[in-house]
Amino acid sequence: MRFVTPVALALALAMTSGAVSTPAFAAKKEEKKAGPKLNITPDVLKALQTAQKSAEAQDFAAAKTAIAEADSKAASNDDKYQIGAIKLNTGIAAKDEAMKMEGLNQMLDSGLTPPEQAGQFNAVAADAALAQKNYDVAIQRGQAALAAGYKAEAVQPTIAQAYFGKAGTTNTTAEPARGFTQQGLAALKAAADATKAAGQQVPAQWYQIGVSRAEAAKLPDVTEWAKMSYQADPSGQNLRTLVRLFQRANPNITNRENLDVLRLLGASDGLVVAQDFTEYAEMASKTGIYGEVKTVIDKGRSKGVLNANQGADVYQSAVPKIAGDKSTLGSAEADAQKAANGKIAAATADAYLGYGDYAKAASMFELAKQKGGVDADEVNTRLGIAKTLGGDTAGAKAAFEAVQGGARKQIAGLWLAYLGTKGA
Repeated sequence: MRFVTPVALALALAMTSGAVSTPAFAAKKEEKKAGPKLNITPDVLKALQTAQKSAEAQDFAAAKTAIAEADSKAASNDDKYQIGAIKLNTGIAAKDEAMKMEGLNQMLDSGLTPPEQAGQFNAVAADAALAQKNYDVAIQRGQAALAAGYKAEAVQPTIAQAYFGKAGTTNTTAEPARGFTQQGLAALKAAADATKAAGQQVPAQWYQIGVSRAEAAKLPDVTEWAKMSYQADPSGQNLRTLVRLFQRANPNITNRENLDVLRLLGASDGLVVAQDFTEYAEMASKTGIYGEVKTVIDKGRSKGVLNANQGADVYQSAVPKIAGDKSTLGSAEADAQKAANGKIAAATADAYLGYGDYAKAASMFELAKQKGGVDADEVNTRLGIAKTLGGDTAGAKAAFEAVQGGARKQIAGLWLAYLGTKGA
């Protein structure tokens, strides 16, 4: 999988002639500090002089023949380094990518690359190897570039892609693909951290790739990648991914807990497909929140996601009950004030929340907390929801932060993640 790095590799050495030190025999025109002092074998020197003259005359076929002759006579690393330099510059002039990279790798393999160029040379070689799907070489060259102190934000993405390439896209839950995926994710995380440290914005696409790769390999850190993806791009779709991962990891949550998770999708425009709307409506129906059943089905239909038959059973069951349910709310409020505990207040608050009267819902939830005898984590969760939907972000955060444990604490954390993006 290819993806864009925020920092383009500086390819000057591979794009312009003269980027590599010219051969010693051609260096009299000016003093050069960049290249090592080489002791070239006479026969190799002669062949390289011929190659350089041919390249300057645009006779690249003759240049390649002369370079091949030099290769056949190379007797030392000095020879190999200088042949590589001429190959690289000839490949640049001839626009021959394979020759260019062969020359660069030959220079690196000679062990004579100047330290100040080793990082960049290895980085370019890594990227070229990745393009050719030579993943092991890409990783080797990338790690050498890092060891030479080259930009991690430019090299780590290449290493990540190479590991993902080794992992492939089938059977990624099995070894060795799973291990390669883990190494790729570690490199991708390092790339993101280095990019931030360099004062640049991490492409949201990186996190999405992290989610998809971790998900495919069934790695536990998929949720962490989903959180980072949402933070980088706080869209309803990315929050939906987080919610679905939470549900999958917590298959035994109650209908009431699931309803509060699905309410988050509704608040964040994370309801996307028909199943999102019908699942939400079913959870509201099972917990007796009739107004919310009608609201969510109407919303799905108005968006063209639901047709007249989808969700029709719960809709037709809930709608006739709404008028009678609403008519009891006034007396329920009065009863809640006189009750010995907060159960009636909590139930009344639930109904108001379902009908979209967030101010009254919040007031009743506060009363339920005051009187006690209720599930404090549930009441605080729903108080936070009422305050969120009512526009009281500070009050909502305080309510969610008061949730103490279990699945409810995780649900509150999802809502807090959503609140953290509001107004950003």
